[in-house]
Amino acid sequence: MLLIKNGTIYTMAGEIIENGSILIENGKIKEIGKDIVAPLDVEVIDAEGKMVTPGFIDAHCHIGLFEDGIGFEGDDGNEMVDPVTPHLRGIDGINPMDRTFEEAYQGGVTCAATGPGSANVIGGQFAAIKTYGRRIDDMIVKEPLAMKIAFGENPKRVYNAQKKSPMTRMATAAILRETLFKAKNYVEKQEKAKEDPSKAPEFDMKMEAMAKVIRKEIPLKAHAHRADDILTAIRIAKEFDVDITLEHCTEGHLIADYLAEEQKPTIVGPSLSERSKFELKNLTFETPGVLNKAGVKVAIMTDSPVIPLQYLPLCAGLAVKSGMDEMEALKAITINAAEILGIDDRVGSIEVGKDADIVIFDGNPLKDINCKTVATIIDGKVVYKR
Repeated sequence: MLLIKNGTIYTMAGEIIENGSILIENGKIKEIGKDIVAPLDVEVIDAEGKMVTPGFIDAHCHIGLFEDGIGFEGDDGNEMVDPVTPHLRGIDGINPMDRTFEEAYQGGVTCAATGPGSANVIGGQFAAIKTYGRRIDDMIVKEPLAMKIAFGENPKRVYNAQKKSPMTRMATAAILRETLFKAKNYVEKQEKAKEDPSKAPEFDMKMEAMAKVIRKEIPLKAHAHRADDILTAIRIAKEFDVDITLEHCTEGHLIADYLAEEQKPTIVGPSLSERSKFELKNLTFETPGVLNKAGVKVAIMTDSPVIPLQYLPLCAGLAVKSGMDEMEALKAITINAAEILGIDDRVGSIEVGKDADIVIFDGNPLKDINCKTVATIIDGKVVYKR
């Protein structure tokens, strides 16, 4: 058992507990309050004068798939020979021993949504994982988490270089639609086969993966920076009645009214980067605050390796500097991220029964540049202590 005592606890479940305590048992949060009576032999961390938060969640990155300082040998995020690769699973390319994992949890990031990049129209399957461990199978929170798709410049650039489709935004949308039509037909045949096995479709690994999208078991995770690409993503999701989250959403502030009307969750970033391509010309840290004030649910991402995961709270802080409410920014890297990813039953807030993923800081990581992590707990285990 582990007891954290005397801290200022930001539960992210509607309250801040001054001089509060958290009792942890078997990797879960057992009790939260002010006057917890714990066994005499319990391990104790005194968090007096410290800020205690849920472990931070990066809702979109590629940790473990683009390894640190390696180059091609560690580059496993994009299979750039076929624009439709839904059968790829991010967990098969993640190296959990890459040093970026240690840097992540030392910075307070305890969970991350990671998976294929955006070279392909359909890139493959994301997973939500803890940032501590040596075997990816033991780190999974949810897998598959979502199906990565991409609009805009990336697939255009990759396949234009190969002189093959898609070379235009029209082709990107058409290829996605064609695949969704095939997947819908595949699922319909599977349903008919329940009554008549002779109607079962011939096995297709790509369609098996896409069937999860059609059945709404997982959402599309749509890479879209430009306003028109964001709206195309929404249009196609509505056509096929599938769930979708909007990733990057760089020009989301330009269409905040439309996004509020559609009520599709957004995962904004990476904003702490250069405007490396034309579709980033309106990049600003104001985006998450504008969307939040419009009534859109917002999470903030690093898109690691674009921004290392340990700077996720810095990104949230810069959003605050650009007009976002501080508590809303903290939600964007905790409970909002968990809810958007569909893993809020386990992580994202400090509540009884949830995973004991907790971070203790000697200041406010969104406001204090000198703030340091005092301790990181993942699944009830102290994985880092300064």
